[in-house]
Amino acid sequence: MQQPPHAPQPKPRIFFPNLDGLRFFSFFVVFMHHCLMQFVQYTRESAPGFFNAQEFLFTFGTLGVNFFFVLSGFLITYLLIKEKEYTKTIRVGNFYIRRILRIWPLYFMCLFLGFLVYPVVSKMMGTPVQEIANPWNYLLFGGNFDYIRIYPAVPEAFPLLLVLWSVAIEEQFYLVWPVILRFVHMRYYKYVFIGVILSSLVFRAFYTGDSEAHRAIRDFHSLSVIGDMALGALLAYYCSFPNKFLTFITNLGKPAVALIYAGAIGFSLFKNVIFAPGIASVFERLIIGCFFGLIILEQNYAKGSFLKLGKWKTVSKLGVYTYGLYCLHMLAIYLAIRIVVKMQWNQADPWIAVITIGIALAVAIVLSLASYHFFEKWFLRLKDRFAFITK
Repeated sequence: MQQPPHAPQPKPRIFFPNLDGLRFFSFFVVFMHHCLMQFVQYTRESAPGFFNAQEFLFTFGTLGVNFFFVLSGFLITYLLIKEKEYTKTIRVGNFYIRRILRIWPLYFMCLFLGFLVYPVVSKMMGTPVQEIANPWNYLLFGGNFDYIRIYPAVPEAFPLLLVLWSVAIEEQFYLVWPVILRFVHMRYYKYVFIGVILSSLVFRAFYTGDSEAHRAIRDFHSLSVIGDMALGALLAYYCSFPNKFLTFITNLGKPAVALIYAGAIGFSLFKNVIFAPGIASVFERLIIGCFFGLIILEQNYAKGSFLKLGKWKTVSKLGVYTYGLYCLHMLAIYLAIRIVVKMQWNQADPWIAVITIGIALAVAIVLSLASYHFFEKWFLRLKDRFAFITK
């Protein structure tokens, strides 16, 4: 039955079913890294084997954030390209509204709890704090620059503020990216993306030292990490229309897929050796990001995958809540440690460390579920009204 001419056309649907699982695993390595830093370190002397294994596997767990950046660049750019392809333009205002409704509610709730509630609760508990983080930087999405300012110190309200530097960088990216794609012709996109990647490398070349200042800039400065997002954008560009590259990815066999994962794991685990301070550190994010990007493409397109993560329903479901898991997991770790201290358990015992990890993960999941269903979802319902493409 034909629709009448005036009937609204259904919105195009684009959904990558395997990416939610990748989101969750990226969160999990970040989570394990912070567990290592916060309490697993107490097992260093009592259980050196256990500690060394955790340190080897998760010291560089912050690379999960790198993965988020590449993935964000890929998804945002792919959707914007498709919107421009279908409509011949990009509704920048609608894009901003969608991002505001997705990111701002939980972000500003964390700021409220971190800057206003946490100091009051700490004082009531007899451990008053003097916050060194600048709230204005966080309110204006410049938290990464504030992090560089105080590095290697961290905000006093670390359970709520520690991870928000990356959300700030995402928002900076969202501010400029749709404008660029709106006014640049699609045939020039690849040159823009490559230009951003090269510019990021040039910026990093000025900060190759081993000092804390140089490390902070390499890890947290917007111009240092924007290359991750531009790399994801470049991959999105080459996946948005039929071409030899997309055919190559689609036809990847299992040996090639195994090599991609081996490269990603190897470069991540031995990052400090391969990309020691000096000229090698310039290319750290680009090389590791290439492997992360290939994993994204392998999950989306390759026929020779060992496993499509979309088949792991529980992991994929948890991936839907990754934003809440990421923003709230430090609070969950903090609460888990408080429980262990209250119970007077021996934190040097590796089994207690494992139990604490389990408690922290369970608390993080509960907090993220509650945040999503009782808080974020109210805004997400509005977000869909401004979307041109739906899942």
